[in-house]
Amino acid sequence: MRSAERVQKSETLEKGVASMLSPLETEVCIALWKYCSGFRRMRVRQIHAKLKGKKVALTSVAVILDRLYKQGLVDRESGTGRGGVFYLYYPKATRKEVEHTLIDSAVNNLIKSFGPSAVTYFNERFSKS
Repeated sequence: MRSAERVQKSETLEKGVASMLSPLETEVCIALWKYCSGFRRMRVRQIHAKLKGKKVALTSVAVILDRLYKQGLVDRESGTGRGGVFYLYYPKATRKEVEHTLIDSAVNNLIKSFGPSAVTYFNERFSKS
């Protein structure tokens, strides 16, 4: 895959995730996906530092991470240090897995809200392609 194609694919995915999450939640997820590879974990302060150019409070990042943890998008481990207990965060799923989960949730909500009309619409829409 060429570099330009990778960038376009990445931007499309980020737009998709951004449509389902708040802007700050999206930025935090992107930072985690970018900097947490393998077994790497990050503290709130480290994630906050990666949000370059964003004027956001450290406590706001901590609240967002807790919210993402409760939503099942990130996972965390606890540790202890000089300041007491802290959390180390990492993505629970890849970008692609999160995208699929968000799409599945959106489709399920449409079917729940509109029932057979939504199913008929999807059938007509995708039979054209």
